[in-house]
Amino acid sequence: MAPQIDPNPGEKLVLEEDCSEVKLGSGILSLTNQRIIFEKTEGNLTTLNKKMGNVLLNTTLDRVSKVNSEGFILTKVVVEISDSKYKFSVFSSQKWAKEIETQKELFKKQ
Repeated sequence: MAPQIDPNPGEKLVLEEDCSEVKLGSGILSLTNQRIIFEKTEGNLTTLNKKMGNVLLNTTLDRVSKVNSEGFILTKVVVEISDSKYKFSVFSSQKWAKEIETQKELFKKQ
């Protein structure tokens, strides 16, 4: 499920995962070679349907000040942007943290 946002020229999807964020709730976290995007989803348990909601986070990688992984069993990737800290519950938080850092460095070189 690709982000509902139009891609920038040369933008490619790197990682995407259905996850939840501590304050924002459930949604789809997408990492491109230029941005981090979090789109809220709303599910219906009886029909197992999910529909896309609002885009709650859409920022370029150069605005990410810090990324790390925290936790042992219930791990989260923690992304700091300006004065905000986002904690996403993803399947492999270390993989996400490493890939965000990698894409951030590549983005700086563009």
